[in-house]
Formats: sequence, structure tokens, C-alpha cells
Amino acid sequence: MLKGQLHFITRKFEGRFGYDAGYLHEIIDVSPLAVIKFLLFQIMASHRQNIPRDVVYAAKLAATLCEDCGPCAQLVVNAALMDGIAPRVIAALLRGDPEAAGQNAELGFRYGVAVAQNTGDALNLSAQVESRFGKRGLISLVFAVACTRVYPALKRGLGHGASCAKITVAEETIVLKEAA
Repeated sequence: MLKGQLHFITRKFEGRFGYDAGYLHEIIDVSPLAVIKFLLFQIMASHRQNIPRDVVYAAKLAATLCEDCGPCAQLVVNAALMDGIAPRVIAALLRGDPEAAGQNAELGFRYGVAVAQNTGDALNLSAQVESRFGKRGLISLVFAVACTRVYPALKRGLGHGASCAKITVAEETIVLKEAA
């Protein structure tokens, strides 16, 4: 019965976001307890205080692209669009033009790349985020980046990973040159 409910919840999620969550169905079949713990992780992954949505989605997108998972990047794009982020903002980030996405999204994207890739800019960008959005905003953004990276790693580790190629934003398909 528990497995049936978890499969139902997962199918509902797949339908809402147009996403193949086959890896979750696999985990449900093997260990419902593992999926329950994964669902509890979603509480941390959805944490957001004192920071605009465009900053968070830009950071999530950057972190996902660094993991090179096309379906996960598409999921972030779909969620961002559903949450009211303008398609032009997302498209600019995917095209590698964060400046055209606006100051907030640019900062979020650069922060996401720096933290995900552990670049020398990470500390400076952390200071910029904290200066602009406070410590709560910084914590929210680091949670967004760290948690977003879990999904592609989980899929890849279970043999369900896929590489980036093209992402659809509204009616436009953007072919990615390379991961962030």
C-alpha cells in the first residue's frame, strides 16, 4: 500500500512537470523508506527566506548545468516558469548571457556556478549575496545550490543520468554550448 501511494505521488509529480522520475520509481520498489527520507530532504531543498525567486532559480539552474543533467535542467526551467520567472531571464542564462538576465539572476547564476565548481570567486560572491540579501538570503541560496546538485548525482549514480543538449523555455528550444 505504501509503495502504491509513493508511486502515485511520483506519477503526479511527473505529470505536473513533464519529467521522467523513473529513478524514484526504482527506489520506491527497492526501499520505500529511502524515498520517505528523500521526501523529507525536500523540506531543506525548498527553503527560501529573504531572497527573490529569480536569484534562487538562477543559482539552481547553474548548479544543475554544472552537473550536466539535461532532464534535471529542464525540470528547473519548468519549475521556474511555473513560479513566474520570465522566460527571457531563463533563456539568457541558458545562452550563457547572465548579464541579460538582470542583476539578481546574474548574481544567482554566477554564485551557483562558483559554489558548484568551487571557483576562486565563491567567497566574493557569497559576500555579495550576503550584502544584498542578508545572512538568511545567503543560507537560502547555498541550500538551493547544494540541494539541487543532489538530484543529478542521484540519477547518475543509479544509471539514469543524461547529458545536457537542449532545453525548452516556453516555445523556444535552446541548444546548450556546454555545461556552465
